[in-house]
Amino acid sequence: MWRFIVALMVVISVAVFGFSLADRGTGEVEGSAMMVIQESDIEGYTRAFEPREWSFPRDHGAHNAYQLEWWYYTGNLQAEDGRHFGFQFTIFRRALNPGLVSDNSEWRTNQAYMAHFSLSDIADGRFYHDERYSRGAAGLAGALPDETQPDAPYRVWLEGWEASALNDDATLTQIVADAGDFAINFTLEQDKAYVLQGEDGLSAKSDEPGNASQYYSLTRLLTDGTITIEGETYTVSGTTWMDREFSTSALGEDAQGWDWFAMHFDDGRELVVGQIRLNDGTTRTSYTGTMVYEDGTSAHLDFDQYSIDVTDTWESPHTGAVYPAGWVVTVDAELARTDADMEIIVTPLMSDQELNTGDIAYWEGAVQLSGDVNGFGYAELTGYIDAIAGRF
Repeated sequence: MWRFIVALMVVISVAVFGFSLADRGTGEVEGSAMMVIQESDIEGYTRAFEPREWSFPRDHGAHNAYQLEWWYYTGNLQAEDGRHFGFQFTIFRRALNPGLVSDNSEWRTNQAYMAHFSLSDIADGRFYHDERYSRGAAGLAGALPDETQPDAPYRVWLEGWEASALNDDATLTQIVADAGDFAINFTLEQDKAYVLQGEDGLSAKSDEPGNASQYYSLTRLLTDGTITIEGETYTVSGTTWMDREFSTSALGEDAQGWDWFAMHFDDGRELVVGQIRLNDGTTRTSYTGTMVYEDGTSAHLDFDQYSIDVTDTWESPHTGAVYPAGWVVTVDAELARTDADMEIIVTPLMSDQELNTGDIAYWEGAVQLSGDVNGFGYAELTGYIDAIAGRF
């Protein structure tokens, strides 16, 4: 799903752009902090006007011709004693200007990277989160394959946080991230084929041509590994969802935010639905959903084939934002392959799963599914503090 990068990566700090380094001929390197501010001009970037020819595992890697890109993993896992955890691991790439950089310096780049990592410990009611920024240079951050290394193994990383392939076709991958107080080390096995969202992977975000993303998902990744929290390690297993999108100026100017849900049903199906909320309080009808059946086939859901109704709210003690905190999602009977419309009750596994870094705040958390089906999933809620128009 679309992720929450502020325009120009907010304040891309010295931690990203570091210092302006220069050797004055004395053998010493001088450094000066330098803030780089970019305008949000999209001229020169590739835009998503039509479906692309997909190629895997190449398309797991970077698409630097587009301005914005992200690698997004969320999952629900249980320890051997039944203790439940949710996690989010996302790496974002943002181009600062179009075109590839050609320079002898390994530090020069037009790519900035940001990562968000969060962990929900449901038993203790604790939500852990952290973020990192870096430049896409000197080995600090990057994504492969890319235009210069199209045959490289899949790998996306930001310093010590990374997702990488364990075999040639990237059907077996690993996620490793350590934020000090909490860490994960997971192996993920692809259980179903790639699902192209929208129209053959072209996911429209408004009626204006080009306001779209190239978007695919791996909806069921069987996951095993360890979670470490404050020095205690748990062996866990469960299911992960992977989303991949790349775009340039995907959202319209009237977008306030979005609500997005990825669901794993116990019967082996998956569902993704969402809505883009507009400044006037209405929702955009161009966004769609997908139902993935047990055999891996999928069906496209138009906006009028599902509904999302809020049943509860929660006010953040950190930001004062009021988020929805319970929903009923209804899916058309034909798409659900049931006699009547399917109703899914979506309930947060705990209220406070707000990722708040000071610059960015949104709700991203593990949810439980009940009603006509059972299971677990993830919800993402943005635009409840500031509008996201112009940020995507």
